[in-house]
Amino acid sequence: MPSLNFKLPLVLTLLHLNCSVQATCVLNELPKYQPQQQVSGTIRNYGFGLGGVLKKWEEQFRHYHPDIHFQDTLPSSDTAFPALVTGQTDLAPDGGEPAITEILSFFEVYGYHALDITVASGTYDVDGKSPGIVVYVHRDNPLSRLTIAQLDGIFGAERNGSLRGFKWSLNDKRSDEENIRTWGQLGLSGEWADKAIQTYGHAPSGTSRFFQLKVLKNSDKWNQNLREYVETGSKMISDDDLAQEGGLQHMLSKELANNKYGMAWSIAPQAKKISGIKALALAAKEGGPYIAPSKASFQDRSYPLVRNLYIYLNRKPGTAIEPKLKEFLRYVLSREGQQEVTVNGSYLPLPPTTVCEQLEKLE
Repeated sequence: MPSLNFKLPLVLTLLHLNCSVQATCVLNELPKYQPQQQVSGTIRNYGFGLGGVLKKWEEQFRHYHPDIHFQDTLPSSDTAFPALVTGQTDLAPDGGEPAITEILSFFEVYGYHALDITVASGTYDVDGKSPGIVVYVHRDNPLSRLTIAQLDGIFGAERNGSLRGFKWSLNDKRSDEENIRTWGQLGLSGEWADKAIQTYGHAPSGTSRFFQLKVLKNSDKWNQNLREYVETGSKMISDDDLAQEGGLQHMLSKELANNKYGMAWSIAPQAKKISGIKALALAAKEGGPYIAPSKASFQDRSYPLVRNLYIYLNRKPGTAIEPKLKEFLRYVLSREGQQEVTVNGSYLPLPPTTVCEQLEKLE
């Protein structure tokens, strides 16, 4: 068979063009921004600058509303909820889901939950841009797909309930009989049938909190053989050689790539250029559809483990959102606002259905 290597640049170019075309099509389906009313005053933002996107939104919004001014304090997502709870901000941009202490503290102060508006999708393979979760196995593993429930069985453990916000619920309990600990339980036979699944994942972080929320029903009961790692090149890891053994790239290249009985959940940026592993398609429910991770499936959000970027605000149920805040959020969710999301490939714009869901929250 002739080598296909010469076709690779063309294939990659076509894939890039296809994703670019798809993003353009998505943007063209979104409503253009039309001000409902002219607004003025100051909007305070405290939290995460969304990789520079927030500043772009502000700059463009002022073309429509020149009497609006912004007061920004943007050190990190970790400051968003504290500022919202203490009344130091109007909007709290955040790169992820709040911790239970953040949810609870807001509720204890105000007696209701903060309103969350999803303003963009996390990236597929751009480092530091809220990439979604991808599940990897050794390249020789015959497995090609999993459901989210199976992931729960593999990486989680018996639980008598789950956490919904800060409420403990008994509806999502499961017994240890639903634990999946061998490859045979996933349908593999022969030499695989009785071999234990060695699990790998992230140490405590925003990414692991997202995995717990979406896969483990917000439980913190893990498979006891889970081996934890931090993002290579991040602030969570030191520069010395020994510390690199605690990094995800070391795990993926030196451990998973040499352990055909292993399975890891991680993020695509950490798996770049690592040979010997492959990604699995995932399904949100039994019977599928099973969706392979890609920029396209993250873009249309058909892949079940895409992350969100949020802007939180304090809105008492039954009351109207302050006009200047509503207008700004309407701009963020417009065609023009979502176009800014794509600048420099930072994040992914929302598909029309998600935009409609978020706009409904503003009414």
